[in-house]
Amino acid sequence: MQDKEKELEKYRFRLLSEMVNHIGQHNAIGMGELFEAVIDEDWQHRINDTRKLRFLITALRAEGIPICSISNRNGGGYYLAAAGSELIAYLRRAERRALKILMRNARIKKISLPNYLGQLRLGMEADNEPEAA
Repeated sequence: MQDKEKELEKYRFRLLSEMVNHIGQHNAIGMGELFEAVIDEDWQHRINDTRKLRFLITALRAEGIPICSISNRNGGGYYLAAAGSELIAYLRRAERRALKILMRNARIKKISLPNYLGQLRLGMEADNEPEAA
């Protein structure tokens, strides 16, 4: 295993270990605090310095680990869903955000949302087809 892979695996373990202390939306941990707990460094710039942590969160979500997030006036943060209802609410927010982006894209392309979704589906199916020998 290369050094970079070892480092990512170490941070992945630290992230999972920290998240078990933040179960439920009411226990959400802010990005800065989570970064310092996982990466063990101070951060100066909320976006640039936390890129590695956001990458890890995205990777864990892709594996099916339900790391939820909430934004609010106090900054929000990340948490593991305490109950199915929290996860459902988080997923609904994510779906609404995704649909708003897709509706905007369809308007820009001047096509209906169903037509745009059909085009996306065809594109995804084409990406998943094995190449002919």
